Formats: sequence, C-alpha cells, structure tokens
Amino acid sequence: MTAPARARSSAELIEAEEPVLAHNYHPLPVVVARAQGTWVEDVEGRRYLDMLAGYSALNFGHRHPALVEAAHRQLDQLTLTSRAFHNDRLAEFAERLAELTGLDMVLPMNTGAEAVESGIKVARKWAYGVKGVPADRATIVVAADNFHGRTTTIVSFSTDETARAGFGPFTPGFRIVPYNDLAALEAAVDDTTAAVLIEPIQGEAGVVIPDDGYLAGVRELTRRAGCLFVADEIQSGLGRTGRTLAVDHEDVVPDVLLLGKALGGGIVPVSAVVARREVMSVLRPGEHGSTFGGNPLAAAVGTAVVELLESGEFQSRAAESGVILRDGLAELVGRGVVGFRSRGLWAGVDVDPAIGTGREISERLMREGVLVKDTHGSTIRLAPPLTITAEELRSALGSLEKVLTA
Repeated sequence: MTAPARARSSAELIEAEEPVLAHNYHPLPVVVARAQGTWVEDVEGRRYLDMLAGYSALNFGHRHPALVEAAHRQLDQLTLTSRAFHNDRLAEFAERLAELTGLDMVLPMNTGAEAVESGIKVARKWAYGVKGVPADRATIVVAADNFHGRTTTIVSFSTDETARAGFGPFTPGFRIVPYNDLAALEAAVDDTTAAVLIEPIQGEAGVVIPDDGYLAGVRELTRRAGCLFVADEIQSGLGRTGRTLAVDHEDVVPDVLLLGKALGGGIVPVSAVVARREVMSVLRPGEHGSTFGGNPLAAAVGTAVVELLESGEFQSRAAESGVILRDGLAELVGRGVVGFRSRGLWAGVDVDPAIGTGREISERLMREGVLVKDTHGSTIRLAPPLTITAEELRSALGSLEKVLTA
C-alpha cells in the first residue's frame, strides 16, 4: 500500500508555491488551513484574529452558518446552467438586491473587476443611445488614487504606476481629477461625459473618506450635467461602514451601483451592476454576458447575503463596533499612530514611518496573532468581519498598541 502523503508545513507550502505560482502577490507568510467566524488557523494549528476579512469579502465572517447552509442546499440541486437558460434562483436574487439598494435592475457578474467593466459598458451604451454622445466619443470622469480593479481597461485610468507600468497601450476615454474636489470634477464634465465613476470611500488608497457633502455634490453635479453617477461600493458596501451602502451616509442614490466581494459571502465570487431601469434597459441580448454570472449557486448565496442585510443587524453591529475601533485608534495617535480615518468597521491607519513600514507592522501583528494588510507606505488597513465582538476588537487594538510601543 502507498503511504499517505505527509502534511506539509507552512514553510514547505510557501516554498512549494515559488516555482509554480505567478508572483503577482506578496502575501504575509501565513498559510491558512481552517477558519470560522473571525478566526483563522494555519496548518500548524496557530490561531489568528482576521482583521482584514478578505478586503470586505468576508463581512459576515468565515463560513457564516446561514450562507454555508444556502450553498450546501443549492449544491444538492443545481449549480450552473449558463444564461442560455433561466434558473429558479436568479429572479429572487435580483428582486431582493434591487429592493435592498433602492434601484431597479440587476446585471449579475462574478468578480468586482467584471462589475466595473460592465458598469463602464453600460454607461457608454447609455451615453450613445440616450444622451446622444457622438460614436466613440464618450468620456468617463474618475478620481485620482482610485482602485477599481486590475484589468487593462481599469488600469488605464489608475494613477498607481505599479498597476500600470508595462501594461500599455491604455484604453482612452477617461479623465482623472483629484478625489474630494467638486470644482475639479465640474471642470472635467462636458457634453461627452457618460458618467462620473468614484468610490464613495477610497479603500486601496488607505480608507480615504471625502468631506461631508461631497457625495451629495457629485449627485447634484451629475444630475445637472446630464450624466450618470456610478458608485463603486465593491469594498465599501453591504454593511461595512455602518449603513447598507456608503452613499447612504449622505442619503444619495446613484444611477449605477457596483457591488461585489461581500455579495458572495466569502463562499463564491458574486458581483453585480445595479441601476435605474432607464439606464440598464440600454442592453440588448448578445451585447454583454457571462457564462457564470447569475449562476444558481451564486444566486442562492447572494440571496442569503441580502437576507442577512435586510434585518439591519450587521449595519448596526458595524456602526456600534466602529465606535470602539475609532476610540481605540484615537488613543494611539501620538503613540505610534500619526493619523487614521475610519467609518464603521473600516480604518486606514498611518503609522509613524520611524517605527516601520506597513508591511513590517503587518508582520509584527501576525506574530501577535492578528492579521492585517498594508497598503501604501506605512499605512495599514483594518476591516474585520462585522461579526467581531467588542472583546476581540479591543484585543486586536491592544496588539496594535503593543507592536507600536514595544
């Protein structure tokens, strides 16, 4: 008989990846094997408090029972038909997601980048068919320091040279203005403008929160200019900030909403473009699609995610725990933290560069049993599952204090 293969250690698994995996990520040196709720466990059995939650893909924690049950139930019935046929789960998913967001029609996709690409296509199609922009002249205004994905079209309007260098030629049709600057935005909009595409809170940039009134200003400006307001809520939406959507903090309803990450509950990739009927109705059969978009398994999990949000419980938890996070970070300002920005259970923390880079701080926290991820320079992001307890959150803040003040 062949002896069972010996389980490989974390170090061995990391080494095994090196020659066979593309080097497009630089993960922390932890190899996760199991997870539940707010905790993950590596192959050696060491436990870590997850303070990143898959960049908001795990808003409801790892393996939330209601989401796992929905997935198991659907796995026993039907997983894929393609959109060549109807399936019995898609209508309810679209109905409930439209109602949750206050919009009318849903275009189901898989990943966040696909949602952004699809939103761009919808905006351009609307510009030509409804607004009357001359063919191939449509422009979309975006914000500097944005992060909307990594496809070639999307990196064409990135200002991050790491994301752009070596990937040209770039797609034309985009105008970049400073974030949180209504005057610059107004100057960039003209008769060719199909849409203004922004993140209500810029995640990758370090959880950059605009001034009060900015989102309402964007809404009013786009309405006056006769163009669309496209809000990318792939990271900020679905409870993360203490409201269902980040735009809800200013009672703003965009024309087009981009969702992803948490919409799949950390189980399957699910994304969506949700829009007003007169905008989404520009699409006709054959003009856009996805083999897996709207598949029954995704629709079942997505419906279960919407059901969790319909209760308002997770939005309230994010708002209440967000106070603990904000107050805890405020106590660290001047003690290793030079500044921070937070809304709900989401924070960008700027560490004194003399103490370490964001990567170094992340590695020190990993050794303390807390997982976070750095972004630019000495900034780290905190985005724990919305299920985190007050005790767990205070413990994570205590670990951060320890690595900053040791």
